[in-house]
Amino acid sequence: MTEQLDADVVIVGGGPVGLVSAMDLDGRGVRTVVLEERPYLEPPNVKCNHVSARTMEAFRRLGVADTVRDAGLPPEHPQDIVFRTSVTGTEFGRIPIPSRADRRRGGAVGPDTTWATPEPPHRVNQRYLEPILERHVTTLEHAELRNGVRCESVSQDEEGVTASVRRADGTTGSVRARYLIGADGGRSMVRKAIGARLHGDPVLQRVQSTCISAPGLYDLMQAPPGWGCYTFGSGRNGHVYAIDGKDVFLVHTYLSEEEAARGSVDRDRAIRDILGVPEDFAYRVISEEDWTARRLVADTFRDRRVFLAGDSAHLWVPYGGYGMNAGIADGLNLAWLLGAVVDGWAKESILDAYVAERQPITDQVSRLAMSHLRKIGDTDVPEDLEADGPAGERARRQLGRLAYDLNVQQFAAAGLNFGYSYADSPIIVPDGEAPAYTMGEYTPSTVPGCRLPHFWLPDGSSLYDRLAPWYTLVAFDDGAAGGSWADEAGRAGLPVEVLVLDRALAPAEYTTRYLLVRQDQHIAWRGDHLPEDVPAFSARLGARRRADTADPEALAAARTG
Repeated sequence: MTEQLDADVVIVGGGPVGLVSAMDLDGRGVRTVVLEERPYLEPPNVKCNHVSARTMEAFRRLGVADTVRDAGLPPEHPQDIVFRTSVTGTEFGRIPIPSRADRRRGGAVGPDTTWATPEPPHRVNQRYLEPILERHVTTLEHAELRNGVRCESVSQDEEGVTASVRRADGTTGSVRARYLIGADGGRSMVRKAIGARLHGDPVLQRVQSTCISAPGLYDLMQAPPGWGCYTFGSGRNGHVYAIDGKDVFLVHTYLSEEEAARGSVDRDRAIRDILGVPEDFAYRVISEEDWTARRLVADTFRDRRVFLAGDSAHLWVPYGGYGMNAGIADGLNLAWLLGAVVDGWAKESILDAYVAERQPITDQVSRLAMSHLRKIGDTDVPEDLEADGPAGERARRQLGRLAYDLNVQQFAAAGLNFGYSYADSPIIVPDGEAPAYTMGEYTPSTVPGCRLPHFWLPDGSSLYDRLAPWYTLVAFDDGAAGGSWADEAGRAGLPVEVLVLDRALAPAEYTTRYLLVRQDQHIAWRGDHLPEDVPAFSARLGARRRADTADPEALAAARTG
């Protein structure tokens, strides 16, 4: 007798990674339970401030992009990065990032405004983002969010995974599922349960972070506001981020080696120096969090039926919010693969693609972030930065150019968004080498493993809006042959829908007649001639054997476990 399961997938951790994973799985008909210790809608501490373009593209597909874009700073508040001697001091550089109102009006100017994407990035603090995702998950048909529940241990056997839990009222219980995703953060219990260990650079920098309410701070600024402010001056270097565009700010104080050895600095003195305000300026501390910048990656992301995603799998310098965004990318990748197995069309070996795809990218991104941190740390502040006259003006111009060049890469990180490839995946059919990328730059490409280059369709929809849940065969000017091939692939167990497009619409990087694309926008195969051995090709991309997929009872058994 088959054991009754509570869900197909149990997710430990109801932060953005766990919630977005549940949203994606729900769209694939996968029954999911999310376990989260915090009460429902209790906002987290101010953390990540940036939702990347790739994450916004996913939010578009999941139906929450507009809601997310309406949250955070007021519509007209600039999302610029500014460089000043203090928050209220002299400004000597600015990275223009449009407000959400400017983006919607069109014609906005900035380093990310020409990107080939239907959804540019958005600056919104996790304090506002997470409740949006929580509310959305509670409306879903196949997902259940259980708040006030702590997962205390995880065990697995050949048929499933058991999560032992303790509820807020002290009672205990368990949740049984086919698979488990550990999205439970940097101190992950799930990571420890599977014996995974973090390796890398455990200490890169120590930081004091303070969220404050500072009414009147905008009135003291000598230049228009921005979203982020980097301060360089005789007082103290630091970073300040606008949280609500009114009076709430997050202040990062970076400790020197000597200060780190002592364990702290005078928090109030450091905040006043960074803000550039006198002793009688009143502010209120909302929360404090001291943390260490690291570069750590788990030695394994999986043990049989248990998977790690987000901070449970990797911790690195939080530049540009790419810790959270990379974690969400983990969850989306894993949800597609788990959904394929639970749906019944994919063999379980398709799950090997998760580690093969995400672990190398995680290592690449963590090293890019660490390199960026070191470059900024090596920046020399000119002695004359705050001087009057020509010497001061020259110093400010010099540092302003340098600060722009260094930081535009993280705040308009086209490479991190669009440049990475899954070329070594077992379910990608390679035919060339993916172009190299940096944090800030990439080359659009249709080499298998790369992100499908975006373009708009004549009806005003995005190319990505037309991608099917599993595989889409993009066929240029050849719908009949593509349709016949997709039908044959379906009979071989591979779910393929056809999208016929006019070749004249596509940008120059589209060089073949056909492309086979996953819903996560990664290209699985391309060519001018469709594969002839369709059953073998379908199996290569993860499909179960034809005999299995043709048998309704076998499919039902696959779904119920």
